[in-house]
Amino acid sequence: MAGVVHSIDELVGHTPLMELDRFERQQHCGAHILAKLEFFNPTGSVKDRAALAMIQAAEQSGALKPGGTIVEQTSGNTGIGLAAFAAARGYRMEIFLERGASLERRLILQAYGARLLDYKDAIGLRPVAERSHPWQEPEREATLAEIAAYCRRTGAYFNNQAANPANPEAHFRTTGPEIWQDAGGNVDVLVCMAGTGGTGSGTARYLRSRNPGLRVVLVQPHPDSRLTPEHPDVQIIDGVLPAYGVPEEELSEYLTPDWSDEYINVRTAEAYATAHDVLHTEGLFLGTSAAAALHAAVQVGQRAEYAGKSIAVILPDNGMKYLSTPMYQQTI
Repeated sequence: MAGVVHSIDELVGHTPLMELDRFERQQHCGAHILAKLEFFNPTGSVKDRAALAMIQAAEQSGALKPGGTIVEQTSGNTGIGLAAFAAARGYRMEIFLERGASLERRLILQAYGARLLDYKDAIGLRPVAERSHPWQEPEREATLAEIAAYCRRTGAYFNNQAANPANPEAHFRTTGPEIWQDAGGNVDVLVCMAGTGGTGSGTARYLRSRNPGLRVVLVQPHPDSRLTPEHPDVQIIDGVLPAYGVPEEELSEYLTPDWSDEYINVRTAEAYATAHDVLHTEGLFLGTSAAAALHAAVQVGQRAEYAGKSIAVILPDNGMKYLSTPMYQQTI
């Protein structure tokens, strides 16, 4: 039974690379758009790669003990990946969920048995006995320092994807090589979104080792599509953060501009429109960040200097976690 797998670990990676031929024609795009379909990972997102790698690294180092508790701050996808691998290994999972996470992400995390926490839990303002469900979005997010202090107090393992070297290393070892191999060594541009920056920095590092002339385009949410005190109810691009024009102290270890050559700002409404375009040309059902990345890839591919060039674009997840958002409700 050579084709039988025996754990969820074996389902991670080796996702398809698909050229979007019909979509290219519809968008009058002269470049080849090669979409890395990361929603083929077991929990439906690119974050499965880093989640598995980070847990394995913690196990190997002894930082994560049998029956232990894993703590992470996440917009959802990393937490879902961690929760799946934690469930398969007998670990407990606690998530400090970032603001703006969709209902589907919250429900999936809870289905895996993860506890959803916020800054009040981190700083001890809410005893466990007073914890109420369902989880309500807090007025602010817990800081990394507060979460680290919580873990010291409780003895939990803080995964901290924002500074965990296994995060970008997973993409250097798997995502980059897969793209290069499937594209036959023909990749001129990499387009990607960034949360912690692990996916983009790791993938870019590998592809540049094979093609030093690779151009890397970082896609970030337009200022109009970011949660701010002035716009607390804006529709955001889940799990995506800006790297350009942001104070250095606010950036994660891997979300820095130095591994990219340029950036493109994308509005949430533009991502929504692109999602519907590709849905009706290629039949691909994309999540917000995937659609935003694809929107930027088209802008690059329409430039005259990229005619005939190959643009690899990482599509992190599909639309299943966004059905409760306006992204797809507008078609009802």
